Amino acid sequence: MSDRDTAFAEYFAARSDAMRGTAYLLCHDWHRAEDLVQAAFAKLYVAWPRIDRHEALDAYTRRTLVRTFVSELRRGWFRRERVSDSTPEAEGVGRGSVEDRLVLLEALAEVPPRQRAVLVLRYWEDLSVEETARALRCSEGTVKSQAARGLQTLRGLITPQQGEVVR
Repeated sequence: MSDRDTAFAEYFAARSDAMRGTAYLLCHDWHRAEDLVQAAFAKLYVAWPRIDRHEALDAYTRRTLVRTFVSELRRGWFRRERVSDSTPEAEGVGRGSVEDRLVLLEALAEVPPRQRAVLVLRYWEDLSVEETARALRCSEGTVKSQAARGLQTLRGLITPQQGEVVR
């Protein structure tokens, strides 16, 4: 194995789980998240010899992951279907952190993809407005407006009973 391959394998081993978590927040499907991470790391491997600043790999990989996600949506080949016998009851939600997380993840899945990408990068990945704008190749104003709209959408999706649990 070459030095290039060894370095890439070490980076993949160290960061793939974190990127998988980010991908899950974007698409709300573990299988699709795995596919997104695989596609992003494949693109990273191709670009690996051209990357000069290896200290910025996380940002580059995250940006590649988000762009892959958004690109899939633009192509329109992926359609999400949800089959359910019933809707979840708000009364069944407890006060534990697991329930809070499930409520938020369910609501996040309903947020439009571009807004979801901004919310994940800003609040899950804790990127600044500037970093998020660079990752999504948009203006800082777009990031701010998409974040505001995304948060508004999230608030509208969480019922008052669920909101008490989340607060």
